[in-house]
Amino acid sequence: MFVLHKMATSPSSSLCSFSLFLSKPSSLPLLKPPLLSLHSPPLKRFISTASELQHDTQARRTLLGSPYTKTSPLLSLSTAAIATESATVSHNDTAENEETEKLVLPTNDSSEKLLRIRHTCAHVMAMAVQKLYPEAKVTIGPWIENGFYYDFDMDPLTDKDLKRIKKEMDRIIGRNLPLAREDVSRDEAQRRIMAVNEPYKMEILESIKEDPITIYHIGDEWWDLCAGPHVESTGNINRKAVELESVAGAYWRGDEKKPMLQRIYGTAWENEDQLKAYLHFKEEAKRRDHRRLGQDLDLFSIQEEAGGGLVFWHPKGAVIRHIIEDSWKKTHIEHGYDLLYTPHVAKADLWKISGHLDFYRENMFDQMKIEDEQYQLRPMNCPYHILVYKRKLNSYRDFPIRVAELGTVYRYELSGSLHGLFRVRGFTQDDAHIFCLEDQIKDEIRGVLDLTEEILLQFGFRRYEVNLSTRPEKSVGDDDIWEKATSALRDALDDKGWSFQIDEGGGAFYGPKIDLKIEDALGRKWQCSTIQVDFNLPQRFDVTYVDSNTEKKRPIMIHRAVLGSLERFFGVLIEHYAGDFPLWLSPVQVRILPVTDTQLEYCKEVISKLKGNGIRAEVCQGERLPKLIRNAEKQKIPLMAVVGPKEAETQTVTIRSRFSGEVGTIEIDDFISRIKSAIERRTSL
Repeated sequence: MFVLHKMATSPSSSLCSFSLFLSKPSSLPLLKPPLLSLHSPPLKRFISTASELQHDTQARRTLLGSPYTKTSPLLSLSTAAIATESATVSHNDTAENEETEKLVLPTNDSSEKLLRIRHTCAHVMAMAVQKLYPEAKVTIGPWIENGFYYDFDMDPLTDKDLKRIKKEMDRIIGRNLPLAREDVSRDEAQRRIMAVNEPYKMEILESIKEDPITIYHIGDEWWDLCAGPHVESTGNINRKAVELESVAGAYWRGDEKKPMLQRIYGTAWENEDQLKAYLHFKEEAKRRDHRRLGQDLDLFSIQEEAGGGLVFWHPKGAVIRHIIEDSWKKTHIEHGYDLLYTPHVAKADLWKISGHLDFYRENMFDQMKIEDEQYQLRPMNCPYHILVYKRKLNSYRDFPIRVAELGTVYRYELSGSLHGLFRVRGFTQDDAHIFCLEDQIKDEIRGVLDLTEEILLQFGFRRYEVNLSTRPEKSVGDDDIWEKATSALRDALDDKGWSFQIDEGGGAFYGPKIDLKIEDALGRKWQCSTIQVDFNLPQRFDVTYVDSNTEKKRPIMIHRAVLGSLERFFGVLIEHYAGDFPLWLSPVQVRILPVTDTQLEYCKEVISKLKGNGIRAEVCQGERLPKLIRNAEKQKIPLMAVVGPKEAETQTVTIRSRFSGEVGTIEIDDFISRIKSAIERRTSL
């Protein structure tokens, strides 16, 4: 079976090669897309799949002791129909049990019909483009999680061009042209490609290792190197359930040194209702976009003067980060972790020992020379924690040893792949490592699961998808230790009572792992928590302990992250809450609104009392009260305290809550007491 190379920025999916006119059909086998499990969120919402932000980083994801993904999100939406089949853990509360009206959208995995429609739509779109723009050269066009795309070597396209292309697609669909497969020899395929002068297709053909070459035709007018599957004819596509969404630039093969192509994204569904639901979801996702909200709410920025992918936390965003960090540290100390702070740079030799310079160099920044020695910005925290462990000789009686750090790391990313807080060049991981004995693995993993649940529940994440990844073909470590470690992970999950999926052969080369994806308010899933057993780094760094027989043995090392990275997790929080942070997490909890300037003195007294009780408050003035209220609403302030002559005279405030409406006029001390109680209970006022 031939598998086309994936573009570096493309979502995981099967790829078609590109297409040609006036030739006979051919087809190439394609990789089946990875299993996507989708979950419908609670309450009255439309659900769909969304993977526009997902990047093809699987090959770079788990290397050399780092269990952490790149900073892009791993998104997938899940439907209630598939929930029992996926490994989703749900902690239901009253609100979640009040689920009503849901439109469950199919996925490429749940509907063969949908996959065929999307695959064929990619071909139809390419045919339409070449009819309208004969000079366009075609490359590859896969189905993706929510539709399809195709890359073309041609002049830049506009939204007006997309409308023309969609009209031509409608005509092709309306003609009900058959799709037919043809097997040809390699020489015949080469002859046909040369006849139509398609250089990208020739490059694709050269990478195919198996014969015969397969081609798919649309009628007798257009063909594409492809493996299928497709619908029987274009008439099987509902033209009203197809929409072209956008056009973007994409390098051929994801290589910035190769030509920039025009990538057209489209979405396709089985019927109009599904398309409407998907578009509704897109609008809601757009409303929640953390990049827009981050600017509107003054939370963070990426300053191009400083460089792309480097995050500036503004005062309000920094307050939220402070709350997250404080909660994280407190919880870890309670769970028996020791906190660390380690340098941002180290001698390059350290990364030679760890193996990063050999296997991870493309993701690392260039080295810097300091007094004739080469230093390296750290891409991981793991080697540092090992050095702390090795500062003294440890005994079996010392185990387990748990160390944790909010450690900032730096990874090189192409500018075209940077995306808000989700794909950056510098980010802080909530890193932790556990050194333990073999018979302690299960208990330590269970402890990590409990810790993970406790932290995620603080932020309102109650639904998870859990995957257990087992030994890949290429790995280090003996069979016995792999079996013990994998069994320990499985037993810990069983002991926790969490359902999970087995990803056979999906573990890192250095050990098995557990991955946990959290589900947000829109049902999207984000890769966050990871637990990995590592047999590689302890060996590379010669990590040992003294056992009961005074012999040196090698301990088990467990990598572990709960939030993944603070930057990415903050982006997820912004979109999960749509910027409407709960009272306990909001950067400004109370805004005091004086009716006139004559109440300012009293407002200052109120502010002083609030701040003295640890409540984040501010006064806003200079506008008429209705505008002050509108501004507070736009800034999503949880509580507004209106102060007029009557309130100043009676030493009260009139309260309005964003979450529960009018609260009424109450005394200051009562107001403070209610706020503190709500913060402690993580509820609204």
